[in-house]
Amino acid sequence: MLQQTRVDTVVPYYERFLARFPTVQALALADEEDVLRLWAGLGYYARARNLKRAAEAVVREHAGELPSGAEALASLPGVGRYTVGALRSIAFGERAAVVDGNVRRVLARLAGERELADEDAWRLAEALVPEKEPGEWNQALMELGATVCSPRKPGCLVCPVADFCAARGRDPERFPAPRAKAAVQRVRAVAGVLVRRGRLLIVRRPSHGLLGGLWELPTAEGTDPAALVAAVCERTGLAVAAGSGLGQVRHLFTHRDLRLELYALEDRGGRLSRSPDARFCGPADLEALPLSRLMKKALALARPM
Repeated sequence: MLQQTRVDTVVPYYERFLARFPTVQALALADEEDVLRLWAGLGYYARARNLKRAAEAVVREHAGELPSGAEALASLPGVGRYTVGALRSIAFGERAAVVDGNVRRVLARLAGERELADEDAWRLAEALVPEKEPGEWNQALMELGATVCSPRKPGCLVCPVADFCAARGRDPERFPAPRAKAAVQRVRAVAGVLVRRGRLLIVRRPSHGLLGGLWELPTAEGTDPAALVAAVCERTGLAVAAGSGLGQVRHLFTHRDLRLELYALEDRGGRLSRSPDARFCGPADLEALPLSRLMKKALALARPM
């Protein structure tokens, strides 16, 4: 949960998640929809899906016990080099390194390297990990980067390793050099609001990809309402026509700037297909489903319907 998300945001999610899934077995047996519902709002939903799949693998392949070996850990869904190092050092007390953004910044400043390659950062981190209490060391290193050796206005006067820092006195904010950011892609889409007998039509996204497994209003890429009408018919078997525009919501993803135009849909009949990925929902039903922040914005705009 802490990957790319602030601690103060994570804590209440973490507490609710553990209360609902207190063991790896409970998470492995859970319905993915329940997992996503408790994750909704944290973003990066692949983390939640991978966490559940990793729990399933631990129960299925390791008798419910998290393996300690690097190779076995790396085979779990969603577990990469950083997570392997964190688990080995913090959970099992083994000498293993971690490198995240905060650690990389600390190491670049200590070494006085503006262009610290990832492999060089890992080599330096591995060389520094002590035999004794490696987990405490790694957590301290991450905390140092998060609270003292910050990107802007680092607290060099209170830094416990200031005497060893090659960047101190050389404008440490220049270390490491900023990486080029990926261009933000501007995306347009349309979504439909269809109400039948006081209940709203929603559909579930495919389990992979952006916002995978979450529920949403029927959508289609682009700006043409006709594409939305065709998508509704194909996915649900319902006949609809595009009505009036209801407004627009904007949502920023990591590399996407999405503008979603909402349209009222006129009900022209038809029976909802038997697919489990489409249903009509009342307000209480919606509360029980995993919805993204984007969709909550859209529903707030659609509610007057």
